[in-house]
Amino acid sequence: MKIAFQRKTDRIIGSFICRIFSLFSRRDSSQTARPGKILVILLSEMGSLVLAKPMFERIKQKYPGASLYVLLFEQNKEILEIIDAVHPENILCIRNSSFFRFVKDSLSALAAIRSIGIDTVIDCELFARISSIYSFLSRAEIRVGFHPHTQEGLFRGNFINRPVLYNPYHHISRQFITLAEAVISDGMPRVKRSVSEDDVTTAHIKISAEQIAARLKRFKADFPHIAGKKLILIYPGGGLLPVRAWPLGYYCRVAQSLLQSGYSVAIIGMSGDKDMAQAILSHCQNPDCIDMTGYTKTIRELMEIFHFASLLITNDGGPGHFASMTPIPSIILYGPETPVLYGPLSRNAYNFYLPLSCSPCITAYNHRNSPCDGNNLCLKRILPEDVLAKAYQLLENQGDNSFTTL
Repeated sequence: MKIAFQRKTDRIIGSFICRIFSLFSRRDSSQTARPGKILVILLSEMGSLVLAKPMFERIKQKYPGASLYVLLFEQNKEILEIIDAVHPENILCIRNSSFFRFVKDSLSALAAIRSIGIDTVIDCELFARISSIYSFLSRAEIRVGFHPHTQEGLFRGNFINRPVLYNPYHHISRQFITLAEAVISDGMPRVKRSVSEDDVTTAHIKISAEQIAARLKRFKADFPHIAGKKLILIYPGGGLLPVRAWPLGYYCRVAQSLLQSGYSVAIIGMSGDKDMAQAILSHCQNPDCIDMTGYTKTIRELMEIFHFASLLITNDGGPGHFASMTPIPSIILYGPETPVLYGPLSRNAYNFYLPLSCSPCITAYNHRNSPCDGNNLCLKRILPEDVLAKAYQLLENQGDNSFTTL
């Protein structure tokens, strides 16, 4: 389904359903017993799952006797398996490629949830209403979720009986932890806890040296002419939100400078990003610039390549979060969204962000529907020369990480 259709459906039909359900549910719950079967609903992009890793750890620590389940979109399942948050058999998936499949899978998932006997739902979506509807229909006694409280609009139903105040001044990973703490809590708003830097830690993927060596061997066989050079990966795509993309012409200039300095450059992305890759290749006219869009078939394969590449330069999105679980340093370009809320937890990530008067314009309050006319000056004013200066600094601080020594 197209994202515009999802937003419209959520706003019109979702709001109506939430109001109807609110008539048949008491918001307060008297249950005080510790949860036995917890369902986490997290339908957002893959990067949010990486940032939710500390929350999963807190749930396991705080409720050690509980069984943990996750409901998510099918395309995000792989990254959940990579972060090893739950047992694979406890993952419930919904396909959203079409409205029919979405409805069919939603009904199947709800039937499974009721069969399991979920008693606690932690809804991690910000202000989307479909997850709140799932929470109500699960029949769980405890329903945790973000709630607008005294804010106008953004109605998600009065049946959330562990309402958590969304705080736009705290990183989302810490807010996810607050959701976990709200399961057994009282007061209003729920969970008046101290927030510490120690709350969150970077997730790390477990990939053996043998797997990395095998991936490197195949890579050398596929691109033998760049062996011996340090590899720089760039991701120029904007994913579902093109307004997050740094200008393609800037990527061309960065790639050309790196190539002239003796590095090899690979453009990564989905098969649908090939037009962008070809534009960069045509601009650079250099055999050491290669098109890797669609080259990796899984996220794990891409993360294996991250282990022997020297640097990632990327727009805000999944690749930056995937890289945070590997040793590769990364430069991530923000503007419509802010790294203050959604930046990777890794210390190997450097975030460029220019907070204009209108930035960030993609927020929980507008369902990530930016009012920008496409002239994203917050990104256009981050100049290639500044990105290159940081890139060369990061590369110079590394040891020899070329293909010949790895």
